[in-house]
Amino acid sequence: MTMTLTDIPGILVGHATDEANRTGCTAVLCPAGAVGGVEVCGFAPGTRETELLKPHCRVEDIHAVLLTGGSAFGLAAATGVVRWLTERGYGHQTLLARVPLVTAAVIFDLYYNRTMSLPDEAMGYQAADQASTAPVIQGCVGAGAGATAGKLAGYHRAMKTGLGSAGRAVGDIRVAALAVVNPVGEVIDPNTGLTLAGLRTPDGSALPLRSDPIDILENFISPPTQFNTVLGVVATDAVLNKLQASRLAHMAAAGLARAIRPAHTLFDGDVVFTISTGQGPTVDENVLGALGAETLAEAIAAGARQAVSTPDLPAFSDVIRR
Repeated sequence: MTMTLTDIPGILVGHATDEANRTGCTAVLCPAGAVGGVEVCGFAPGTRETELLKPHCRVEDIHAVLLTGGSAFGLAAATGVVRWLTERGYGHQTLLARVPLVTAAVIFDLYYNRTMSLPDEAMGYQAADQASTAPVIQGCVGAGAGATAGKLAGYHRAMKTGLGSAGRAVGDIRVAALAVVNPVGEVIDPNTGLTLAGLRTPDGSALPLRSDPIDILENFISPPTQFNTVLGVVATDAVLNKLQASRLAHMAAAGLARAIRPAHTLFDGDVVFTISTGQGPTVDENVLGALGAETLAEAIAAGARQAVSTPDLPAFSDVIRR
């Protein structure tokens, strides 16, 4: 059976989707608390509470990661996740109250949104309320509702992408990832090198079976369309401390570069979060890092394969390859 992020014990995932405006958010909950880490590897990030994930900061546990559309406006949705957790008694115990720690990151998906009806507190609350341990729903849902790829030469040659998830179990080690796939570049199958979503031919009718990196760069307009960013969450049940979770995020981020070409441009705000629920074994960090990179790359590929076309942009299943 194919694993998704919710195959990691202690992790719940829920989506809230605005289908009319093609935006939304995805809540990854670890209500009982889990050790978190982060790698901000893009040059145009939009984030909340990532500073507290740095190894030198005092608090070890977080209670949720929110991935959302809406650019900087969408960070407001994290407040809804905080409210949902607070109402149920989850959070870091302080002298006066329990305070849930919710970190978040955004993609720029305003291309489709003409009403400025953006992810807000109500939508964040809805995503948290929908969270469950069921297999992650993938495709053009939640934070992936407005995701696209291959915008190097403008939207007229781009493709629709979405949200994907994948996981692996090696012995008693479990690692899984979830990705919101919205790069300026192309999505590449990390196992075959085939182009899954990206820059279509000038007439928009086809997608090269295998893209030439030089050809990609020759089509790069300056500045390119700035509606971008890939977000990832890599989770494991292995026992990690905060420094180790941070190192896992750094190693797992290599998976983004394996599945996106080019990755980490000046117009991408790529962010990779890590979560350790600590319910499993203590394992070698190198093994976890390698598995994290593999699963993140596979989740990105799934985000392209699971997408569906819109009237103006084709997805994986509806474009000719030649």
